[in-house]
Amino acid sequence: MASLLNKTIVKVARFIPVKNRFNYYKVAPEALENVMQMEMYVRKIKLDPKLKELIKLLASLINGCPFCIQMHTKGARKLKATDEEINELREWQQSSQFTDEEKMAFELTERITLISESGVSDELYERARQYYDEREYFDLIFVITQVNTWNRIAILMGNEP
Repeated sequence: MASLLNKTIVKVARFIPVKNRFNYYKVAPEALENVMQMEMYVRKIKLDPKLKELIKLLASLINGCPFCIQMHTKGARKLKATDEEINELREWQQSSQFTDEEKMAFELTERITLISESGVSDELYERARQYYDEREYFDLIFVITQVNTWNRIAILMGNEP
């Protein structure tokens, strides 16, 4: 069933006009079906939906993906993220808008998005586990890696907002 849904989404996406280099849904539908299967998993993850959207927005800001920034800003607002939360996301460390648990998710988002700079140390993993059990930790890193996949596709394909 999920495979059929992913194929349907990819087939429909081929006809959505997006300003980019070429319609990659037409060129590589099998690849996009797999990316959509991963996206369906992310949508089912039991993390707070607003936190998931803020994670996606933060990674998109770090990666400099205008298309994704616009999409995830709208998504965060739909999930009742305040203007203060959205505006202070880049400086989450100093913000009083976020809980310690959210800040931990944002720290992981930064470290995973910029993994070649400093990686994810055992110390960071242990701190994260104070807030997230094994499944939540895995799901959190899956959300982060998935949005990074979409960011890279959108940037490399020249998607415009």
